[in-house]
Amino acid sequence: MLSTYTSYSLLAKDMLTSLSRVSQQTINAREAEYYKANIGKVGSVDEFLDDYRLYNYAVKAYGLEDMAYAKAFMRKVLESDLTDPNSFVNLLTDTRYRSFANAFSFEASSVSAQTEAQLDEIIGLYSATVANAGSAIKEETRYYNIVIDTLTDVDQLLNNDRLRNYMFTAFGVDPKTYSRDTIRQLLTSDLNDPASYFNTEFAAKIPVAEAARQAAADELAPLEQREAHLRSIAKLEADIPKLQESIASLQAEIAALSGNPDGLGDEELQAIIAAKQEQLTALESTLTEYQDDLATKQTAVADLDALLIPRSEAAARIAFLKAESARQTAVITTVEKYHVLAAAYNFNTDGTATAGTVQDADQKKSTNELYTLSNPRVTTAAALLNKEYFESRIGSITTVEELVSDPRLLAYVKVAFDLDKSSVVAATIRNVLTSDPDPDNASSYINQFGGANKEKYFALRAAFNFQEDGTLAASDAAQTAEQTAKTGEGYLVHYNDKDDAADELAVKRFKSQIGAVKTVQDFVGEATIYNFALKAFDIDPSKVSALTIKNVLKSDLNDPRSYVYQLKDERFVELAKAFNFGPDGNITQPKLAQAESETRVMSRAYVVEKSRFGTEDDRKLAEEEAKYFSVQMQKVESVKEFLSDARLVAFVLEANGIDLEGVDAEFMAKIFTSDLNDPDSFVNQQANRSFRKIVASFNFNSEGKVVRPDDAQIQSRRGVFETIDSYIRQMMEEEAGNDNAGVRLALYFERKAPSVSSAYDILADDALYEVFKTLHSLPDDIGSADIDAQAELIKKYMNLEDLQDPEKVSKMIAKFAVLYDVENFSETSGAVSILSGGGNISADTLLTMAQLRTGGM
Repeated sequence: MLSTYTSYSLLAKDMLTSLSRVSQQTINAREAEYYKANIGKVGSVDEFLDDYRLYNYAVKAYGLEDMAYAKAFMRKVLESDLTDPNSFVNLLTDTRYRSFANAFSFEASSVSAQTEAQLDEIIGLYSATVANAGSAIKEETRYYNIVIDTLTDVDQLLNNDRLRNYMFTAFGVDPKTYSRDTIRQLLTSDLNDPASYFNTEFAAKIPVAEAARQAAADELAPLEQREAHLRSIAKLEADIPKLQESIASLQAEIAALSGNPDGLGDEELQAIIAAKQEQLTALESTLTEYQDDLATKQTAVADLDALLIPRSEAAARIAFLKAESARQTAVITTVEKYHVLAAAYNFNTDGTATAGTVQDADQKKSTNELYTLSNPRVTTAAALLNKEYFESRIGSITTVEELVSDPRLLAYVKVAFDLDKSSVVAATIRNVLTSDPDPDNASSYINQFGGANKEKYFALRAAFNFQEDGTLAASDAAQTAEQTAKTGEGYLVHYNDKDDAADELAVKRFKSQIGAVKTVQDFVGEATIYNFALKAFDIDPSKVSALTIKNVLKSDLNDPRSYVYQLKDERFVELAKAFNFGPDGNITQPKLAQAESETRVMSRAYVVEKSRFGTEDDRKLAEEEAKYFSVQMQKVESVKEFLSDARLVAFVLEANGIDLEGVDAEFMAKIFTSDLNDPDSFVNQQANRSFRKIVASFNFNSEGKVVRPDDAQIQSRRGVFETIDSYIRQMMEEEAGNDNAGVRLALYFERKAPSVSSAYDILADDALYEVFKTLHSLPDDIGSADIDAQAELIKKYMNLEDLQDPEKVSKMIAKFAVLYDVENFSETSGAVSILSGGGNISADTLLTMAQLRTGGM
């Protein structure tokens, strides 16, 4: 018989060959094939436990075959939350159960419209887009000003998307509904020619529209007046009986008091009656007023009834007249807009122009200003234009009314004094600017109605020199130079406050609402979410249809023929990447390089590896690195991208106990381009099966792109390969143990040594403890000693950190083999029972099972 060490060395020196030989044995190959073919069909813990071949294959793979009968116990193991340190499996000292639970996932992967990384990214892009709004406007303006001077024909303007969009934005033309022929003829109209297109087709509409609007207003006024009277009559008719009832009640009360039922003194009684009489007089006066008002309004309505259409037809007519007024106003507004547009360009009537003359300096400046101010966000450039406008106009303002009637001046003043609220209207500013500026005057408008804004109102009042009648004294201007400068300073401080607040609210709403999105229809149907997302990617919702966005979000990013790539616009590709919708339009699990569950498994393994014998600081550093890994893995989109991040690669290798020095970039590239199903591939030719496990834990396809894994499976690809590799290793060790139990112990020790974190790990594993006792020639009866005493003994004889060093472990195995052969003179020994049944259930497990039976856990 060969010595234990010789037999061990024959297997260990070429582990790949040893494992391959065992895996190719008929029964092992058949069972592995069955497992691979059927584990994906299992959908629940019950189905798994009830499938004898799958269940027994798995428990044997993790050295738990002696626990196969204890299905209630194993159910609790599989249903444990591995992230919870107090979960059932994490309270067991035998680490084999955690390894077993780690290989499965009976909870469906979370599905959501966005992962945290995607959410953070879109918020970051939104903020960047907002911040760059001014730069974008500046760049478009730069382009426009250069190219407009090169044009020699109106069609060159209309055919250039950037120029045309700039013009449409500046002059308020809807790009989705405009008529090219109309715009072309407007741009070539001679405004001084009565027969020009503009003057005949548009200018002529102004007097007609104004007349129609005035006619509508004239007819509408008495109809609305009658409606107002009718509302007043209805209210008076409801209030008068209540007043009469109150008067009658008060009269009865006064009459009752006359008899002095409470025995009051005469003076006191008369005072009470006088007070009641005063109330009665006031009520009677009000009643008279109400009755007179009712009669007046009834007469007015009767007069109007004689002149107007029947009341039953009034509501419909009022609605029509209001709509008609709005239509005519729209006509007038459109004509005015087209007049400004036509006046801004100098094309000849045939559409030609001399280069450099399409717009003169003033026209170009005006167009630039309109474009800048058209942005809903007040950029720095827009703020400076507003400041310039205010300062150019304030010198000619002579009354408060002139100031507040100019919307642009009014808005500037409100912002400058931090009063840009819907509750602060033109009348408010008018009243503030005509209020007594003396803060000690309790009856002034500001003191009476200022409320929380009182301080700001006084600052506003002090910034202007209007008299209380709203005019200026003969020697005064609306503002001194100093006051204007101070107002400007306030404006530049506050001009973006409202936008910043709106952005903050938009981010808050998006974060709170995106979790409720379950379908693409939900996404496009919620304006808050939809507009926020499109703005983040600089996509204008008004220029793209909801159908386009739906098709973008349902596109397969790994298929170059999918819809999103047909648009040939990278913005839409990035939009699709930011969300997790399937081809059916429903949310699905994120398409990640590594599933969240796999990332958690990898992270836990890393923290354990880095802090096994480290300090609390080591653990904190490891946890910080795990956070980095978790965040970055949500951003990885290909094998190339993953391998280019040395920090991520190092994390994965260290999490799997692989020495970084023995692995270079070329090796990792070969690993990740291997076919896991090809036994001759590079990864499958590695004796260290951890490399197979690493590759299997990622969701890369043969092209190195990320694909979405099957969410229905209770075991990931990593779990399947890990289970099969563990089973083959177990079978190899078992086969070796049939000839020599010492060889099986040596192989087992070699495999488990790197996972030992404490003396209690050895105590919880009978096989490891047997090797330890043999190494140090300790008697079996030490097992009856106090458990803590045994732990101290292990730490005394063995430096546990040495178990992380392959060379030192190899020396331990050599020593063990020699001592084992000395101590064992036959092929049968206590080691056989330790490794092959009966004695392989730890005391910890037995205790837990007893508690399960008695309801203790």
